Amino acid sequence: MADQIKELIEKINQEGIQAVQEKAREIESEAQQKAEAIVRKAEAQARGIIENAQDKANSLQESSQVILKQAARDLLLTLKAEIIAVLDRLITKDVGTALSPEALFQIISAVIKEYGGGENNKAMVCLSDADKKKLEGYFLNKLKDELKKGFDLCQQADIQSGFIISFDAGKSHFDFTDKALAQYLSSFLKPQIAELFKEIK
Repeated sequence: MADQIKELIEKINQEGIQAVQEKAREIESEAQQKAEAIVRKAEAQARGIIENAQDKANSLQESSQVILKQAARDLLLTLKAEIIAVLDRLITKDVGTALSPEALFQIISAVIKEYGGGENNKAMVCLSDADKKKLEGYFLNKLKDELKKGFDLCQQADIQSGFIISFDAGKSHFDFTDKALAQYLSSFLKPQIAELFKEIK
């Protein structure tokens, strides 16, 4: 009887151990599957984050290149405008300096001789107040003697240097002011500057 009880106990123990071992294997297998699923999910999320970050980096790089190109273009356009403005100022200054009383006398004399009309078409020469005062003395008398044609000098507030001359009482005129001459001269130089910046559109 004791042997039977002992065998029964051993059988119960053995079956219990086997059951526990099987349960442990099931738990381990289930844990392994869950762990693998978590790893796969984490890897997928990591790949998604990396791809998203890469897309954003590529987009940012493209955007930065566009911004840099636009900034470079704006800078060159600003530089071009500044160069032209400096050129205009320099030419105007140099032309104004070159239009001395002696130069004005020679130019006015040449224009009246070449284009002056008859006795009834008196020339009207408009100058700055300062140039008018300089010409009214010696140069005016010399000019009248040399030309033997009548003309009037007038002062015009918006003229800095140079002159405007009319042979039909102001209906039409020739502009020899510093601004007009500078504009005429710079029109020859601006195409060369434009050539330097021809790639800019």
